Amino acid sequence: MSIVQSYRAFAYNNAWANHRLLRACAELSQGEFEVERTGFFPSLQRTLNHIYVVDLFYVDALEDGWLGPKAWEDPIPFPALAGLSEAQASMDRRFIGVCDALTPASLNEDVRINRDPGVQIERRDRLLMHLIQHQIHHRGQVHTMLSGTRVKPPQLDEFFSAAEAPLRASEFADLGWTEETVWGPPNS
Repeated sequence: MSIVQSYRAFAYNNAWANHRLLRACAELSQGEFEVERTGFFPSLQRTLNHIYVVDLFYVDALEDGWLGPKAWEDPIPFPALAGLSEAQASMDRRFIGVCDALTPASLNEDVRINRDPGVQIERRDRLLMHLIQHQIHHRGQVHTMLSGTRVKPPQLDEFFSAAEAPLRASEFADLGWTEETVWGPPNS
């Protein structure tokens, strides 16, 4: 597998994990979604909004945007889960688009990030890995918080195991994907 394909697979896995986690959270009431829990951002609502806001900040930069710190002016842009789920799905599609456009050469290019008043320069591959790690880290916190509710947290710890393709087929269909969407056509 090429390095570019690895980043694409991480982007798809990120979207799939978000889909699973947000679908599980949809079983909660608004009060359960908002209630204070143990975590760095002390609620499911705050943690999931944080994931979205940071995705917005970095995906915008990866798309050569200049949004910068305006991304986090409102730490809870989506108080209700329905709006957040829709916005996160859209953001996940943008992130997939960023990764679909990668080339081996573009991974070594610099990305300018508006830190207002400064500008942070990061190599694209390093920034992608930073964003992926951030997503995984905070989804783990959401998973733990969800464990303290009546809703069973979804499995997030497997990375598209080939043997489990039939188990995720309905979720892929919900997302409009097939295994070939993620991995490309099978080798002949």
